Amino acid sequence: MADVAVRAGVSRTLVSFILSGKPGASEETRRRVLEVADEIGYRPDSAAQLLARGRSRTVGVLMDIRQPFHAEMVTDVYPAAEGVGYDVLLTANLPDRDEAESVESLISHRCGGLILLGPTSDLIALQRFTERLPVVVVGADVTGKHLVPGMSSVRTADAKGIRQAVDYLVELGHRDIVHVDGGRGPGSAERRRAYRAAMRSHGLEAVARVVAGAHTEEAGAHAARTMLAESPLPTAILASNDRCALGLLDVFTRSGVQVPSELSLIGFDDSRLSDYPLIDLTTVHQDASGLAKHAVRLAVQMMEDESGDLHDDIVLEPKLVVRGTTGSPRAS
Repeated sequence: MADVAVRAGVSRTLVSFILSGKPGASEETRRRVLEVADEIGYRPDSAAQLLARGRSRTVGVLMDIRQPFHAEMVTDVYPAAEGVGYDVLLTANLPDRDEAESVESLISHRCGGLILLGPTSDLIALQRFTERLPVVVVGADVTGKHLVPGMSSVRTADAKGIRQAVDYLVELGHRDIVHVDGGRGPGSAERRRAYRAAMRSHGLEAVARVVAGAHTEEAGAHAARTMLAESPLPTAILASNDRCALGLLDVFTRSGVQVPSELSLIGFDDSRLSDYPLIDLTTVHQDASGLAKHAVRLAVQMMEDESGDLHDDIVLEPKLVVRGTTGSPRAS
C-alpha cells in the first residue's frame, strides 16, 4: 500500500480509502491509484488487516468433548482451516463450565472468528458474541430467530431426517413409535416438532409419545429403564442422537429385550460408533465433513469481510442409514 501511495503521489491513508471503496477522493485520483495498484500487482494483506482490527488468522472452535460427532467435525476443521492459511484454537464445553467462559477464553486469545459446535447459549448471548467477532453456529437452527450480520449457521435439515426415520418405521409396519428427545440439546426442539408432525401425517398423532431425554448415554439408559417399568414396550424408538440410542440399546440388551425382533431402534448423527459390528445402529446420517468445511469457509469469509455485513445459512441433506437395529414390529 505504501508503494502504491508513493507511485500515485498521494497519502497512504487515501490509498487505503480508495482500495476499501470508501468516498473522499476525486474520480481522477481514484483512477490513478487503481491503475498503479494494478500495475504493481497489489493484493490486500488479509493477515495485516485482521491484526489491525485486533484479530489474528486463528479460528476459535468450541466443542463438547463428550460428543463423538463433534470430534469428527473437528477432524475436518483443522485441514480446512490450514488449507487457507488459518490456525485453529480449540476449547471444550464442559458440564461444570459456563459456555460463555469457554467462548471468552477463545476471544482473549485474539481469535479472528468463532465456530461454535452445538452451542447451548441463547440467541441474546450469541448476538453479544457477534458484536465482537464473526460467529458460525453449527448444528443449531438459529434462522427462525433471524440471523444477524456477523453470524452464520451450518446445519442439517433435522426435520427431514426425522421424517425419513418415521416414514421408514411406518413402512415396516410400526405404529407404536416413541421419541426419546434431546432435552435442551442443540437441534432437539426441531427434532421433537418433526417427530410429532411426521406421526400426525401418518394418522398416528393419538399414539405419539415423547419421553424426556438428552444427548447422552445416561439419558438414554434412564429413558429405557422408565419404559421397562411400564407395559408394554413400544415396538420402535427414535432417539434424538446416537449417544442416547446407545444408552437405550445397552439397557434393553442387558434386560433381555431383543433388538430388533422385539424393539426397533434408530439414532441420529451416524457417528463412527454406530457402524461398529456389535452396535450396527440404524441412524440418520449427518455430513460431519461437509458441516466442518462449510463452517470454516463461512468463518474465513466473514473474518476477511471489512463491511461486517456477511451472514449465511447452509442446510445440508440428511440420509437414513439402515443397519441392524430395525426390523418389522413384533407380533402382538
